[in-house]
Amino acid sequence: QELKNLASRHPNLVIIPLEVTDPASIKAAAARVGEQLGGSGLNLLINNAGIAKLNLLDTETLEDMSQVYTTNTVGPLLLSQAFLPLLKKAAQGSPGSALSCSKAAIINMSSNGGSIASPSGWDLMQVVSYRCSKAALNMLTKCQSLGYREHGVLCAALHPGWVQTDMGSSAGHTPPVTVDASARGMLKVLSSLSEKDTGTFLDWEGNVVPW
Repeated sequence: QELKNLASRHPNLVIIPLEVTDPASIKAAAARVGEQLGGSGLNLLINNAGIAKLNLLDTETLEDMSQVYTTNTVGPLLLSQAFLPLLKKAAQGSPGSALSCSKAAIINMSSNGGSIASPSGWDLMQVVSYRCSKAALNMLTKCQSLGYREHGVLCAALHPGWVQTDMGSSAGHTPPVTVDASARGMLKVLSSLSEKDTGTFLDWEGNVVPW
């Protein structure tokens, strides 16, 4: 409902149904976006959908691990595959220009909880399946950056901060970062991304997050 209210105030915002774990839904969404673009390419794909299960290391299950991995890691892979033709079309519209989000880019919403070198917040939340899925998403981002560079598509992973959202607050803690601060910060980071940033893992303030 909040999304519909937003769309009613901004005529250029188009809402398209999408279930990121359903290949048919992804294919249909890509087709709808293609129709909306009317022959032009897509400059920016942000893979933002994600879920978390508040399991401990000893209580993690096959079902939860599979569900979280499918949503948080396989979803962005399939979405990127489906939207690649539109991203390539956008990149071809700016031949010779350097990589950037205004040319063509895939941004995967990751988390410092998936950092192997610095696994943030372990004492607060173990969320093993979530951490593993985000570590895998980071590797997917690196693979995409290597595979899609030749097509002119920038790929990066972004940690939005520990944000005051339904997910961020789900363990009973109050996260330090507001939605507004995170969104403003990420927009600033996205506008500054260039050739040197493809294949990197950054936070909402532009700092490098250790893999």
